[in-house]
Amino acid sequence: MKLLVAGGDRVDAGKTTFSVGLCRTASARGYKPRAGNDYWFDHDDYRTAVADGRLYGKDAKRLAAASPGSVTPEEINPMHRLWLPTPGRGSGLLGQDGRQFVCDRVRVGDDVSDDVSTTDAGDAFVVNDTVEAPTSASESLPFDRALRVDSLPAFNDLMGRLHAPATDRVAAEIAAADRAVVESYADIARPFPSLSADAVAVVEARRCRVFDGERYLKACEVASGSAREGQLEERVGNVLELVEPVATVSLPAITGEERADPDAVADAYAPAYEALFSVAL
Repeated sequence: MKLLVAGGDRVDAGKTTFSVGLCRTASARGYKPRAGNDYWFDHDDYRTAVADGRLYGKDAKRLAAASPGSVTPEEINPMHRLWLPTPGRGSGLLGQDGRQFVCDRVRVGDDVSDDVSTTDAGDAFVVNDTVEAPTSASESLPFDRALRVDSLPAFNDLMGRLHAPATDRVAAEIAAADRAVVESYADIARPFPSLSADAVAVVEARRCRVFDGERYLKACEVASGSAREGQLEERVGNVLELVEPVATVSLPAITGEERADPDAVADAYAPAYEALFSVAL
């Protein structure tokens, strides 16, 4: 059973809270194939990770903790990006106004080329040479062994060599899993195009809309080929114009203490999970 959780809002949709309760209810491993955090807006989470010479976000940390067995955030989040606000500097190397990427952490396989240096855990780092990294990042993360880029073509080349294979590996792991909960990022409809899902939950404040997985992913394909999109990253809003939900379930407001407890989330959101299972099974 493969379950996809996407967000109806770009930020604070509640995807991770919904996903951790779902992992606990379904006894399923959670996955966050792509993630990122911001040096400024997510500073506490950033400092917690880099203090140990690591780079991951709170979403992957929560999913790992809610998954069965012993799982690290990096195992379920093969690609993580650190962003830095750059007000007044226009768009950076990736064309993002007001922010630039500092570095990527990418989990690599045994077939990595000799010019790629990895950590003991099997991660490679890619550093943006066009932006000055925070001192805490350059001192705590293995930047001395990182691959460096200063142009979009150079970065695209590395994404083909590192990021694409990392996506293929996590896709194969998800496909082979008996049960998996896959959380997308921001308001992106699916984290990678080859994903298959039995059912999909689109979460936002106060409600969850449940979709048949095959129909939802077909709508993603149609949206990616439209004149409006014309790219691989489909926005949830555009996809939902093409497919109707099987069910819509209200989500109650829960406290911060409840959000921090996967079992409490599982109890609070039980009707939504039941609706999702009824479509998936």
